[in-house]
Amino acid sequence: MFTMLMQIIVLLSWLALPVGLACVIDDWLLRPRRQLASSPGAAPDPPLMAGAYHALPVLIVAAVLRLLLAERLDFSSVLFGISLVTGLVWWLDAAVLRARRAAAARAAGKDPESVPEPGTVDYARSFFPVALVVLVLRSFIFEPFRIPSDSMMPTLLAGDFIIVNKYAYGLRLPVINRKILDVGEPQRGDVVVFRYPLDPSTNFIKRLVGLPGDHVEVRDNRIVINGKPVPFELNGKFNDGCYLNMQIANERLGVHEHQAIFCPVALDRQPPPLPKCNRSNVHGYVCGDTDSVLFGSTPPFVGDVPPGHYLMMGDNRDNSDDGRSWGFVPEDNLVGKATRIWFNWDPQRSGGPVWSRLGTAIN
Repeated sequence: MFTMLMQIIVLLSWLALPVGLACVIDDWLLRPRRQLASSPGAAPDPPLMAGAYHALPVLIVAAVLRLLLAERLDFSSVLFGISLVTGLVWWLDAAVLRARRAAAARAAGKDPESVPEPGTVDYARSFFPVALVVLVLRSFIFEPFRIPSDSMMPTLLAGDFIIVNKYAYGLRLPVINRKILDVGEPQRGDVVVFRYPLDPSTNFIKRLVGLPGDHVEVRDNRIVINGKPVPFELNGKFNDGCYLNMQIANERLGVHEHQAIFCPVALDRQPPPLPKCNRSNVHGYVCGDTDSVLFGSTPPFVGDVPPGHYLMMGDNRDNSDDGRSWGFVPEDNLVGKATRIWFNWDPQRSGGPVWSRLGTAIN
């Protein structure tokens, strides 16, 4: 059901751009001409355009939903585009088209005040300052981010909506991501949002383990940095219905104390369906009591972090696509520091939002 709904939302969102463009052109440029040529009273819209105007709100809602659920979309680019377009429409109308509409109205023997301003111009004037303010806030201060996977369990859950501090590691220009002011440096143990080095259009979130120049070893889920083992204390079993028989441990990286989960032996990623797993998109993960020939254990990692780069790892050590497999994150790819959970809702998990997670600080 959810997959079918998403397919409908994607289809409607694709229609939003051409239909919206047609409505803008008609409302801004053609409607005033129809009103001037008509007898007293509002000029009716052509049937095709009338249908487009009625469909546009639904298409816009679908486009907004797709933006909220997207994992690969650059919201700063979207906001920059909205600010640019609405600003240009507002300026062009004030500088050129408003006077032309008034002149056309007088030539037709009508009072220019009797010809209403196009709704497109009114919307542009209203949305431009809002989009600009949101762009500035999102680019330089805080940005929301949705957790799409289990890689940071138990610190973060799929469906968590978090706040990312954008100025923690320096102020950057939107879209081009160029740093213009140094404010702070990443610290070991920070939970960091960054652009995936292999596909910069996708944002990842992991924990910063290795700083530039560090020699890092990860064996049997224990981290050793520059020859010193990271404090790691076992704290019993972890079971949530979808992950069974996992180990949980308290770990300290820098000033950050957090929990990590792992399987001391091979993790079975394709067990029989787990009856207590409340997520439709997760088949389940079972930590066995003996080594599994089929899946094997997480391989060890040994590496030196290059200058200007960082090693990122997930707190869910055996189910995280992180720097142990694809390498290091350049400093230019950093987006910001995750600070707090402001909402939680995973549509593929039964039970609705987890209200207890609201307002939780991220450590």
